[in-house]
Amino acid sequence: MKLVVDDQEAYAYTGGKPFDPALPCVVFIHGALNDHSVWTLLARWCAHHGYGVLAVDHPGHGRSAGLPLPSVEALGQWLHRLLDAAGVAKAALVGHSLGSLIALEAAERATALVMVGTAYPMKVSETLLTTARERPDAAIDMVTAFSHSLASAKPSFPGPGAWLRGGSTALKRRIQARQPGLNLFEHDFKLCDAYANAEAAAARLACPVTLILGALDQMTSPKQTALLEGLLKPQVQRLHAGHEIMAEAPDAMLAALRQALAAGR
Repeated sequence: MKLVVDDQEAYAYTGGKPFDPALPCVVFIHGALNDHSVWTLLARWCAHHGYGVLAVDHPGHGRSAGLPLPSVEALGQWLHRLLDAAGVAKAALVGHSLGSLIALEAAERATALVMVGTAYPMKVSETLLTTARERPDAAIDMVTAFSHSLASAKPSFPGPGAWLRGGSTALKRRIQARQPGLNLFEHDFKLCDAYANAEAAAARLACPVTLILGALDQMTSPKQTALLEGLLKPQVQRLHAGHEIMAEAPDAMLAALRQALAAGR
């Protein structure tokens, strides 16, 4: 589905069903150097079980036009305008990693807030930022290694034999190449590192909150969620997975999401 936001084309995957703004809406928000495709299983389940689905590509990522935006706060405001363009007043907001911060920033319009693979502050090591700036391909390999506790998929989505690390690397390299004049890897990780507005965003919340965390996550360690848990008073689900929870624990992730969406309804 294509929408026009700020005079630029914005893309949202609708889960294989035409989008109906009259249905309860679920918005999926991807993380750094990703796109809508990381949500395929969850988006399709929601679209085929009574929800309207918008799995968005951030500006300058995937199929969305324009340049990447300069901050998490700016992306939160962009998400408001995307909802307006889609004719949606309220939605469940589901974000992964960087996307979880964007969801929090926009959560005054949320019926439920689901933060996946999250932490706050979401600080990025100086070593990774330096490598991202000087050798982005090497930084992609680093992040892929840190983000996975498994090499290949279990007998579930996306299916036996799927190479999780290879697929993740290929996606990041494709998104990086989307902006040849800009180091998109460094840009996205700087957004994570700079975000400092969670306290103000939390004060605007009026919906149930769920954190879905990977117990084996090396990128956003479950140990880094204490401040979020104090601010948001969430339900917390810890799954046996690394940072790429949607790929490593698809069935458990879907079950946790269904529970969180039910709380919002």
